Amino acid sequence: MIMPQQTRTRILIIDDSSFMRMAIRSVLSKDPSFDIVGTAADGIEGVEKAIALKPDLITMDIEMPRLDGISALKQIMAKAPTKVIMVSTLTNEGARSTFEALDAGAIDYIPKNVTDSSDAQNIFRQELMRKIKEAVASRIRRLPSAVPTSIRPLTPTSSAPQRPTSSKFTGKKIQYVGIGASTGGPVALQEVLSRIPVNFPYGVMVGIHMPKAFTGPYADRLNAKCSMTIREAVDGDILKPGLALIAPGGMHTTLVKQGTNIVVRTQPTSSYPQYVYIPSVDLMMSSMAEATNGSMLGVILTGMGNDGFKGMQLLKQKGGVTIAQDEATSTIYGMPKACVDGGVADEVLPLGQIGFEISKFM
Repeated sequence: MIMPQQTRTRILIIDDSSFMRMAIRSVLSKDPSFDIVGTAADGIEGVEKAIALKPDLITMDIEMPRLDGISALKQIMAKAPTKVIMVSTLTNEGARSTFEALDAGAIDYIPKNVTDSSDAQNIFRQELMRKIKEAVASRIRRLPSAVPTSIRPLTPTSSAPQRPTSSKFTGKKIQYVGIGASTGGPVALQEVLSRIPVNFPYGVMVGIHMPKAFTGPYADRLNAKCSMTIREAVDGDILKPGLALIAPGGMHTTLVKQGTNIVVRTQPTSSYPQYVYIPSVDLMMSSMAEATNGSMLGVILTGMGNDGFKGMQLLKQKGGVTIAQDEATSTIYGMPKACVDGGVADEVLPLGQIGFEISKFM
């Protein structure tokens, strides 16, 4: 009897650096489930090979000669839609380009941090393998832009919308909102936050798995596209109405009650070694549930794993309100699924409805 051959993930590597092409190939070749079907040294060659080879997944540099990674990505998504992971430099400019690539259809990104340091090399190898495996399990999403990318939404002049009497949350009171996300999260968060009006009366805290160099530029990008004021959090920040704070990368964030205020406290990762994901959504959400005594709305968006489940579980125990993104609109249905399967999601909604549902608490 002939056993069916296991399907291997066919991968194309696009990078102008021969060292990076070799480094990525070396890492991925160690996994028998991956098949490196080709490499390309610039965007033009990359587009040609993407069309000809029809790989299952592409890793692509952003800064390349002849045709840059973002331009190449747009052509690939138009001519031969494929799952693409961007390889980005750990700089503010690299971060801005990465978020532009995610808007253009990239599934995820990995920071390019290959130095002579063995620790840095190990981290890169681990992250590359993890991101590739997550991308294999993900789905290509083509979501319409929530708002025009060139202008901020107008400040609403009408009164706040009234909650429909049929809502599951009728009568529920909140004072704060906590949101967690991972893979697919940068685009999903923009969709959610762009639906929340400038006069939203509650403070918002956001935790997303992102490196230190990326959270600041990401907050600036959201601030330019959404009505609310959005910025990266710093230690001592107070959650205020109409303000959304992004937990800084490379460290953990907790919330504490001081007087009548809920205050941000940034924490070194060494203080919480039990949390694998950084910043930890579980730690952020749990501390926020404690600090607010449950008077908050918790939202978990797309992402691999189950980070956020324990925080949402504690929030439910304290009488808080919870929403999880549905499977159909999630890039990775991991974090929301953990909440749904664990029975801690009051409502399971498609991405396009979550921001509107949050706004109904006005």
